[in-house]
Amino acid sequence: MRIRALVVAATGAVACSALAVPAAQAAPATAPGVTFSAMKVNAGKAVVVGPTAKVTVNATYTVTKPANLSAGSIETGPLLYRGSKLDARAEVIGGDDPGVCTTVSSTVLHCTAKIQFRAVDTDDHDSLANSQAGAWKVGALALPKNATGLDDFTWQSNLGAIRVQRQAKLTADAAPEPVKKGKTLTVTGALTRANWDTNRYAGYSGQSVKLQFRKKGSTAYSTVKTVKSSSTGGLKTTVTASADGYYRFVFAGTSTTSAISAAGDFVDVR
Repeated sequence: MRIRALVVAATGAVACSALAVPAAQAAPATAPGVTFSAMKVNAGKAVVVGPTAKVTVNATYTVTKPANLSAGSIETGPLLYRGSKLDARAEVIGGDDPGVCTTVSSTVLHCTAKIQFRAVDTDDHDSLANSQAGAWKVGALALPKNATGLDDFTWQSNLGAIRVQRQAKLTADAAPEPVKKGKTLTVTGALTRANWDTNRYAGYSGQSVKLQFRKKGSTAYSTVKTVKSSSTGGLKTTVTASADGYYRFVFAGTSTTSAISAAGDFVDVR
C-alpha cells in the first residue's frame, strides 16, 4: 500500500509508510466500492514493542467488492487509528504492506497484510511515542492503484480494537542463599518498561507487583503478598523461609504496558 506522501503530509500520521500516492498526472480514478469484515490484527492480542525494536504483526480480513471490479486494480489494508473515525485527519499506524488476497468468488477476497511498529525513526517510518501507548481502533483503507487524491480512497472505521503496549521487564532475586528454615529472606527486583521517547528501558514506579512462591516439586505458584514499585521501579520485601522453592515477581500489566513474570529464583532452605 502507498499512502504516506498524501495522508502523512495532510495529517502528521504516525506511520503509513508504504502508501505513497502516484503522481498527480495519473489517470483519474474511482473510489472502489469495497467493504471490509472479519478483521483480525495480531490474532486479537496486544502488540508489545520494546525500546528499539521493530515489531511486525499479521492482519487477516475479508474484502467484499463489486463483481466488475478487478481484484488486481485495487490495494487494501488495515490501519490502526485514534479518533471518532478513520479518515485523512486521523492519527494512524499502518499502511506498511499491501494486502495479499485470494479470490473466493467474484465478489469476495480473503486477504492478509502486515503492520509494522517501530520505536526508532527510520527514513520511511515514524517512531512510536510514549503518548501513543494504549488503545487503538482498527479500520481499513482501499484505493485504486492509479489513485490521485483522497476522494479516491475508501475508508472504513470500527472494525475492532487493539492495544499497543510498551514492553515491560521484571527481575527477582531472593537472598541469602542458602537460608535456614524460619529465617528472613529478602526478595528484591526491578520493574522497568520501554521508553519510546528515549529508546531505553526505565523504571515503572508506583505499580502493584505480586510476590509468588512455588514449592520445589510443585508446578503452581501461589501469591505471598503484593508490593509497590519504588520511584525507580525497584522492588523489595521480606518473607520467612519455610521450604525449598522458587520466588518470583509478577506484574499484571496496564493498558499501556505489557504483563510480565520474572524468572523464578530458587532458594535452598536448610
